[in-house]
Amino acid sequence: MAAKQITKEELSKHNTARDLWIAVHNKVYDITKFIEEHPGGEEVLLEQAGNYATEQFEDVGHSTDARELIMKYEVGELVEADHEKASSMRTSPLAPDSAEGGSMMSWLVPLAIATFAAIIYRYFASNE
Repeated sequence: MAAKQITKEELSKHNTARDLWIAVHNKVYDITKFIEEHPGGEEVLLEQAGNYATEQFEDVGHSTDARELIMKYEVGELVEADHEKASSMRTSPLAPDSAEGGSMMSWLVPLAIATFAAIIYRYFASNE
């Protein structure tokens, strides 16, 4: 069965806390029932209500669990003519890390910080 085709015009009509749809990676989600549970607060979702939200979704760095959770709210997909521009669609909703090295950075930065902290600690401990 093909996904329901939704226009940008139809998406834009669902822009209130009682009827909230967003589009992420050209899939349309009815997140009305999720608004009160959203860890980032309802204001964040209301700002994107009835609109494209791929860039904002990706900028936050949602977990794999969040990416799986959103799938249960899918109501359809945008018609091809209303697809988001490619610049806003850096990664897929199923791929939490970008091809630009996101997974490497997720452990490299904390490792660098820990190493730096250990060096500073040893420096001050050896001077006592």
